[in-house]
Amino acid sequence: MATIKDVAKRAGVAVSTASYALNGNEKVSAATIDKVLKAARELNYQKNGFASDLKRTKTNTIALILSDMSGPYFSELIKGVQEVTANNQYDLIACSSVGGDRSTATKFLREKRVDGAIILANNISTQVIEESAREDFPIVVLDRDVENPYAIHVEVNNRQGGYQATEYLIKKGHKSISYVSGPIDSHDNQERFKGFMDALKDYDVPYQSRLKIGGDFTRDGGYRATKMLIAQQNLPDAIFYANDEMAIGGLQAFNEKGIGVPDDVSIVGFDDIQLSEYANPPLTTIRQPKYEAGALSVHMIFQMLAGEKVERNYNLSTEFIERSSVKEK
Repeated sequence: MATIKDVAKRAGVAVSTASYALNGNEKVSAATIDKVLKAARELNYQKNGFASDLKRTKTNTIALILSDMSGPYFSELIKGVQEVTANNQYDLIACSSVGGDRSTATKFLREKRVDGAIILANNISTQVIEESAREDFPIVVLDRDVENPYAIHVEVNNRQGGYQATEYLIKKGHKSISYVSGPIDSHDNQERFKGFMDALKDYDVPYQSRLKIGGDFTRDGGYRATKMLIAQQNLPDAIFYANDEMAIGGLQAFNEKGIGVPDDVSIVGFDDIQLSEYANPPLTTIRQPKYEAGALSVHMIFQMLAGEKVERNYNLSTEFIERSSVKEK
């Protein structure tokens, strides 16, 4: 079994430098970290957080790693994870991925300080996940597929949801439809946009690139994107916001300018967060099974820890929720 000394020798660095690099310490440059990690992979070195080269003990703890601990989307997901872990006499640690591959969350993965992990954080690299997932350390990812037999992919069918939202607007007579997007590197956003484009193509509705405006999945992002659309002085018939938070920000921007929803412009969101039902007007949206995704993810981890074989990919369906933010044209 390779030791940290072997890794340091292969990378051509001091043992202390190798230790810093494996911990993602800021004292070490990114280039050195990459060199040490490459050496560790070549030697199949597995670092243990409690004591070097000792057998890892069971912690009865699952980690939930999220890109944002504050967004309303995450509350139902956390609830689903929490209830299943508690019912199985496990503890749950929820942590932020701020800092990406140098974050405390990544340290939990590399050092395997928990028994398994659920990840919804696109700033944790696929490489880190592929290196960390093992038979005795299963990982569930919610925002991408990972080429590792011990990394399970649970995903809501975002492309289906994007199609449902856009098709509904088209069937209501809207031909000029804007897409307010989340971050361009977000897998969920990319899939929702594919669904948007699929529907336009199927119904022969032209895509207008000027009507694709970048938001960032936040209320402020939706507010700013909507103000940009208003400033063009040629409002589309309808807007598909890639999540509800941005749609609620858009409602504020329209309200400030005296533009009526849905009388002047129709809007659809995505997620069905609790606030969407109480918006003015109540928001038509796509409901995704957030609680179910969280609960399923933990069940998969427990099955893998028990040595059971599981499918590597799970795709959950979305549901269209009709409220009052869309008007027939």
